[in-house]
Amino acid sequence: MKEYELVNLLITKHLKISAAESCTGGMFISKIINVPDASKVVEASFVTYSSEMKTKLVGVNPSTIEKNNVVSLEVAGEMAEGVCKVTGADIGVGITGLAGPSGGTEEIPVGTVCFGFCVKGKTYTFKKQFYEKRNTVRRRAVTFAFSKLIEILKSAINAKEL
Repeated sequence: MKEYELVNLLITKHLKISAAESCTGGMFISKIINVPDASKVVEASFVTYSSEMKTKLVGVNPSTIEKNNVVSLEVAGEMAEGVCKVTGADIGVGITGLAGPSGGTEEIPVGTVCFGFCVKGKTYTFKKQFYEKRNTVRRRAVTFAFSKLIEILKSAINAKEL
């Protein structure tokens, strides 16, 4: 299971993680906390479901939301960076999306999820489209976040950046 792999990787590299989640509602950090020794790596987690909480708790710039939409790469990146600043974590994860079943538009259809990963000050963003029902979108988004973060960390380790 990916959460075990991530926790072991973080312990090995002495890294701390925090998350700011919207559509996943804390599922990402909850899976980490299910792993023994998670307390060695988890700093904090925020469920920033509303735009106001994204700005108030993790410092997303309101103009970023206004200009790009709350479901955007820019907002996900700022969520990841902001949660690092607020908590002092080495790694920040930001997840924002539209799980549905309603609320989609032509530009941002239901099932769109944006991810931000801030690793030691370097930010990576990704967008995925999931064609499932609400809770499946949420679960698949969490699975994607684990896989992508592990990939980023392994790449950074191989490049001797961590």
